[in-house]
Amino acid sequence: MIDRELSSAGSSVEAADGGSRRIFLLVLDSLGVGAMPDAPDFGDAGAHTLDHICEAAGVPDAPRLRALGLGNIEGVHAFPATESPEAAFGKMSEASAGKDTTTGHWEMAGVPLERAFPTFPDGFDEELLAAIAERTGVSGWLCNAPASGTAVIEQYGPEHVETGKLIVYTSADSVLQIAAHEGSFGLERLLAVCEVARELTLDRGLARVIARPFVDAAPGSVHRYERTYNRRDFSLTPPNPTVLDGLKAAGVPVVGVGKIEDIFAGHGLTRAVHTKGNEDGMVQTGSLARDLDHGLVFLNLVDFDMLFGHRRDPAGYRRAIEAFDRALVEVEGHRRADDLFILTADHGNDPTNGDHTDHTREFVPLLVYGDRVQRGAPLGTRATFADIGATVAAAFGVPHDGAGSSFLEEILPRAGEA
Repeated sequence: MIDRELSSAGSSVEAADGGSRRIFLLVLDSLGVGAMPDAPDFGDAGAHTLDHICEAAGVPDAPRLRALGLGNIEGVHAFPATESPEAAFGKMSEASAGKDTTTGHWEMAGVPLERAFPTFPDGFDEELLAAIAERTGVSGWLCNAPASGTAVIEQYGPEHVETGKLIVYTSADSVLQIAAHEGSFGLERLLAVCEVARELTLDRGLARVIARPFVDAAPGSVHRYERTYNRRDFSLTPPNPTVLDGLKAAGVPVVGVGKIEDIFAGHGLTRAVHTKGNEDGMVQTGSLARDLDHGLVFLNLVDFDMLFGHRRDPAGYRRAIEAFDRALVEVEGHRRADDLFILTADHGNDPTNGDHTDHTREFVPLLVYGDRVQRGAPLGTRATFADIGATVAAAFGVPHDGAGSSFLEEILPRAGEA
């Protein structure tokens, strides 16, 4: 785990109601709740991450999520509803033309994309790869095609270890992924190669260069290799200022937990906490819930997507939802009266989809709760993920002239109500 201050956030900012507010924005990476109308255009007709997990692996034992109202969201059928949801609940459409991590998170922060990031279904041109090799001393490349991250290291890992050639691959997302063995090639060397690749692809509009380190699998494993949590994402900078930038400029602490720093290229954050998966992410969030005076905690929980969605493992995904549910209760043990919790996702990744192993174009859940939030308030289907960013800005009293509409007034108690 890496935890570092990025800059001072300045003096305390008072919430609109006079208290010192904290917002916990928790992104359950890839937990979609049903195909969007344009899903067929993305090859994702009929996708439903949550329902299909329930149908394939059984309904997760997640009493906290049930009480909040996850099953009450329109279009969710297999996860049970509750008569009295504790949270305001709804779902969100993605306004941007994409289904990747960067697009989803940027839109949440008030910057939807007018055009999708470019993808590379035929791999990367030899001129680019030759330029990276010349700058870094890489002896050559393996694969250079769309591939599953776990399958590609099994297939090319031995040749990589023997020759030193790096494994380069992509997916349906706008990513250039470079895999290397931490022992034979070296983690720092891999990161240095990826930094050069990021520099040389800035003019191509590529969303992310991702370092994918791996090691020998444990004895008895059915695999030869396994990926590690030393992954790093080298992202483009958002094209416009995000809500995070506005909060930071106004003196509101903004803490990115997990790969948030990577997704936003370090912009808009006052502190970054890199983690090793969901469990560590929730532990760090619990520490922040205990100690943070005020500000935004923005958490990405990558295991749902990386370990279970892409690997088409509905049973593993179900267990991850159950583990999150238990961990959420622990985090809430440090909850304060002014706190606002927002639970959502950045895209889908239906683990029962047999056509591909990429993300799926889906609506995402929206659960918002806190001691002062109107229980069971219906939030409907929001037109854009950017409504989250607009709401966060409004909750901190920070001006916002970007995309999205705040739902803060929809969730606060009406005049005369307790």
